[in-house]
Order: sequence, then structure tokens, then C-alpha cells
Amino acid sequence: MKTTFAIAVLAVSASANIGAQPVFGNPSPTAGSSTSQKANEAADQAAYKKVEYANKDKKGPALVVIPGEVKSNNASFAQKFGPNNIADFAELELSQANFSVLERSNLGPLLNEVALAYNLGDPNAARKTMQAGRLRSTKWIVKFDILKAEQIAENKKGFDGRPLGALGGLFGLGGAVAGHVVSNVQTTESTGVWLVGMRYKIMDANTTEQVAQGYQELKMEVGQAGSSVMGVSEGAKGGVGLDTMVQRLVQTAVWEIDSKYK
Repeated sequence: MKTTFAIAVLAVSASANIGAQPVFGNPSPTAGSSTSQKANEAADQAAYKKVEYANKDKKGPALVVIPGEVKSNNASFAQKFGPNNIADFAELELSQANFSVLERSNLGPLLNEVALAYNLGDPNAARKTMQAGRLRSTKWIVKFDILKAEQIAENKKGFDGRPLGALGGLFGLGGAVAGHVVSNVQTTESTGVWLVGMRYKIMDANTTEQVAQGYQELKMEVGQAGSSVMGVSEGAKGGVGLDTMVQRLVQTAVWEIDSKYK
């Protein structure tokens, strides 16, 4: 009886823990400090957030996301991102919006034929590829392209107390101590703003004709600030990164597709 009772308790205990969200520790030596709190507050603003798609309860048509293009001339963006990165984000978000997504990894070598047919707008090649068993139910081919990624504005400001402190000491303004304090004050601040734009295209899986298209553009701000007073320095930098920008653009595009074309 004791053994049976112990098993029952363990079973109840295990079932009670099902569905609990994982909790992870923070091994950083600065965990809990003021710098940690500020950095985490900034990171929370950039963290991934699920989008509540308007028509999530309605099943969307079967589709395949083909790799798009990165048409921006910005070298750092082109080096960091390829068409497959963007398509991965798109598959994730379209699935969460309740579209029937046939993942590219399941297509294997056939993906190249599909992409070529729709990039060329060749209906004969498209019909040939769509005869494959797993593709017969596909209604849409969807493609996401980055058309723009450029820094369009930058602003800087700062204060350097060394010249003012030297003048104060020279003319006796406020005394030597005050002049020394002023000369040891330095502050800097700079902000850059980028514009990143994405186009999506929906094509009929059988005819390669365009069903719909749209364009989304978001601002990305990157900034840093620092100060030094009597040897005590403080600095911070951050902003939304390119990974997050692409994901947010995909989410915005999928929201529009879900709202208008499902």
C-alpha cells in the first residue's frame, strides 16, 4: 500500500508541473545591479513579442515561402542577412497566423525548381512542379524581399569641461577647485536612425500571377550615451538590431496578409 501511495503522489506532482514556464538563472556578476537593470529594461523593449493576428481563428490557404532577395546596397546588412533568414521568420509567423505552411526543409531539391519557376513567372514550369504530391494542395507562393536598409539621420551632442575649467583657473572664476571639477566633466550622446523596408508578394501557385503585394517600412534607432565626472564614468548603448527589425517587418507584413487576404 505504501508503494502504491508513493507512486500516486509522484504522478499528481508530475502532472501539476506540466505546462509550467521554464525559469532560468542569471550567472552574470553584475546581476541585480543598476547597470544590469537598465540593460535589461532596454533588452525587454527589443525582445520578441507575439502578434495577435486578427484572423488567427480562420484557417489560411496552403502556401510555400520561397527565399526572397536582399536588394539593399548596404554592405553590413547584405553580409548579415540572406534570403533564407527572412524566409525562416516568415514561415514562423505565417504558421502562428494559422496558415498551412509547407516548410522549405521538407521540399529538398524541389525548392530550387519552385523558386526558379515563380521568379521567372513561368506557368508551365510552375504547373509541373505543383504536380508533386506534397505540393498539390498549395494555393499561394509567398516571397519577402528587403528593398531598403539605410541610415537616414544621425545626431550628436556633447560637453567637454576641460577648456572651460582651464579658463576658470586662469581668470580665477570660481576658484581653482571649481575649475578642476568643471575640467573633469565630459558628456557625449549620439543617435542614428535607419529606415528598413520590406515588400511581400503573393503569387497564385498554378499560374504564377500576382495575387497581392504590399510594402512595410520601419525605423530603427541606435544610440549611445556616456558621461565622466571626476573619474566616475557611465555609459550605455543599444537599440533594435537588424535581426529584430527583419522579424518585426515580417510580423507587420503577415498581419496585413492575415487581415486582408485570408
